[in-house]
Amino acid sequence: MRVMTWNVWWRFGGNWRERAAGIRTTLETYQPDVVGLVETWAADGTTQADVLAKQLGLHAAFAPTSLPPEPDPVEEPGQLGAVVGLGLLSRWPILRTEVRELPHPQRPGPPPTALIGTLDHPRGNLYVIVTCREWEPHYAEDRAVQTVALAELVTDPAFDGPLPVLLIGDLNAPPDEPELAPLRAVTVDTWEAGGGDPGATTLDSLLPYAPLEATTLIDRRIDHVLVRPGRPDTAVTVRGAFIAGDRPIDGLYPSDHYAIGADLDP
Repeated sequence: MRVMTWNVWWRFGGNWRERAAGIRTTLETYQPDVVGLVETWAADGTTQADVLAKQLGLHAAFAPTSLPPEPDPVEEPGQLGAVVGLGLLSRWPILRTEVRELPHPQRPGPPPTALIGTLDHPRGNLYVIVTCREWEPHYAEDRAVQTVALAELVTDPAFDGPLPVLLIGDLNAPPDEPELAPLRAVTVDTWEAGGGDPGATTLDSLLPYAPLEATTLIDRRIDHVLVRPGRPDTAVTVRGAFIAGDRPIDGLYPSDHYAIGADLDP
């Protein structure tokens, strides 16, 4: 089972239409079974997840979220009416979805969310949680409580079963951030388990549109594929881990983030 997550940079940058081809090409190349999309969009009666699903022969789901906030005023006309959200692409039918609000005692406005998908895997229900966590340093309390909430969510006994439970997305934290400890304590980091380079980054300062102002995150691995066994007596086997979307396609990098992925049993 190949699992990926990718922050696809919404409609930022003024080149989102041109970048769309690179996102599609990258996913076609890597052929994932499950993809979590962060900073994806909904607009004009459709969503980026639905567009990609139709192109790639996958199933799709979408949920709005508040991270990052939509720009006000808009930066270019294509952002008018577009919603920031989380997306899920799946090789298997999506039986149902649920949206959980994450706590945000500091940041005003609507809550960030986690999108939970139940997938019709041949071996049983496969539960996938796609999310994005607070990043701004002055919202440290939000980052901490959201980590605890996600740790509680991924360990919910309702998700127990024969398959691992996946939590994927942009956690806006490198793996060694102390605030991430509650979540790392209950999950397997597939990058580490799959033998990934400890110095890998998913937010590369060498990208032409890298957010250099994010000084605590730049040149770090802040996007994650985390997993916990479906039952205490089972183990998670990670066959390998990889970075994708890390080279230009037709002269453009597809996003300001690289995608990250893992190959798991089953």
